[in-house]
Amino acid sequence: MSEDLERESMEYDVVIVGGGPAGLSAAIRLKQMAEKAGTEISVALLEKGSEVGAHILSGAVIDPKGLAELFPNWKELGAPLETPVTKDRFKLLGPQGELSLPMFAMPPFMHNHGCYIASLGNLTRWLAGKAEELGVEIYPGFAASDLVWNEDGSVKGVVVGVVGIAKDGHHKPDFQPGMELHGKYVFIAEGVRGSLAKQLIAKFNLDEGKSPQKYGIGVKELWQVPPEKHQPGLAEHTTGWPLDNNTGGGSFMYHFGDNYVAIGYVVHLSYKNPWISPFDEFQRFKQHPGIKPYLEGGKRIAYGARAITEGGYQSVPKLTFPGGALIGCSAGFVNVPRIKGSHNAVKTGMLAAEAAYEAVQAGRTSDELTAYQASYDTSWVAKELKIVRNAKPLLGKFGTALGGAFGMADMWLNHVTGGAFGLFGTMKHEKTDAASTGLAKDFQPIVYPKPDGVISFDKLSSVFLSATNHEEDQPAHLKLKDPSIPIAVNLPKYGEPARLYCPAGVYEVLYNEQGQDPRFQINAQNCVHCKTCDIKDPSQNIVWTTPEGGGGPNYPNM
Repeated sequence: MSEDLERESMEYDVVIVGGGPAGLSAAIRLKQMAEKAGTEISVALLEKGSEVGAHILSGAVIDPKGLAELFPNWKELGAPLETPVTKDRFKLLGPQGELSLPMFAMPPFMHNHGCYIASLGNLTRWLAGKAEELGVEIYPGFAASDLVWNEDGSVKGVVVGVVGIAKDGHHKPDFQPGMELHGKYVFIAEGVRGSLAKQLIAKFNLDEGKSPQKYGIGVKELWQVPPEKHQPGLAEHTTGWPLDNNTGGGSFMYHFGDNYVAIGYVVHLSYKNPWISPFDEFQRFKQHPGIKPYLEGGKRIAYGARAITEGGYQSVPKLTFPGGALIGCSAGFVNVPRIKGSHNAVKTGMLAAEAAYEAVQAGRTSDELTAYQASYDTSWVAKELKIVRNAKPLLGKFGTALGGAFGMADMWLNHVTGGAFGLFGTMKHEKTDAASTGLAKDFQPIVYPKPDGVISFDKLSSVFLSATNHEEDQPAHLKLKDPSIPIAVNLPKYGEPARLYCPAGVYEVLYNEQGQDPRFQINAQNCVHCKTCDIKDPSQNIVWTTPEGGGGPNYPNM
């Protein structure tokens, strides 16, 4: 795309990229503060999905702690957190059996009582309504595809709404060069591994002195089960089978709403075996005799997948840059042992908003919101992440069994001392998830069971349920730095794992009739925007960029 295109621009006090819990909470907090003070502040929020919530996917057991600070009367206002957790279970699975682990042995923060089972997508839709009531301008279907810079190198705004570019790069009749939205401050709330956040972290060295960010891939299905099988308020987690001791991950199953069962599987992307397919591990998991009965007689009604930030305390980058801030999962505030991050996203959005509001009122623009970094450093978000900071690196170092035991002991000690003291100090993550991938020759290929179409399914029928759609005649948003690498490097060295780690069948290695002459094919229209390829590709050759706004999945009740 040419940089010298003439674009119209619009000016705002704050521009927010991303309509998830962090972005919406920031927008709401800015307007709340202005309303309380009797002043004005202009806020624009951009969402690349067709509507707010279309790209939101989470388990989700939601801790209402952050929401209660944003809206103390959230229950009276009708926030869609309708199913409190009433039964909390954690199990260790073997190939055929299961062992319930005692909840009393786990630190109090690992218990889910006081939390709610809900659709995070529906919660963001509700938050969007509240934001609009306060005067926030929300633009769904607008992908922020690029950054705009001031002459001094600070962030000025973003480019949005570029449409009508054909696959071959020519401008179609409906071509629009997009607009520039300028803000005194720009908040990046894209979620995990956002394309603009990636640029900013690299340009301003925001991760200097930090451990590499770590990730997981979460694959989720929503089922509707017979009423007699539904247990409203049940939150069950498992670890163990079908993964081996050296591959981290586990499942979640939550019963809520209209006979809904949200069931999913998370695989830590630090896995070594390049033959692993997280999607197929999930399908295999559902066939376990301790899991299958919950789903029998039910119907699968939705599917999706999303990467999860897992680096925690030691991987959180510097949060501010000249002209803006990273909030929510763009910075990575997920508490991995709790499998929760939305409450931290809400809170960090509020903290950034408070810093930006004071800066705008003081007449400042495009500088660093140092007050946001300072407030995070002393917040309950940082304290919560510090307490669990070693859980993930211990799993990586010692495996699921021993690492889990060490992690539990370390979390107990940190809980008792408020994060001041643990058994292991603060451990580092040694390498990226891409660099953790082993060579294909060192592992046995995995032959996964064929799906039965009742409990387990294939990728393409699953993607159909995600309602994913992209304008076909547009440049592929999945870009290869070097088109030769998938076949020349990744296939002989790693078995080309993109065809396995992608949960949507985007990547294929195709052969001719003689089983020779392999070629790499990208089915970009299948992409559910999980970002796993950008994270796990061992050659770091795949770059995820934003497609035209409105493209991607349309998740209901996820």
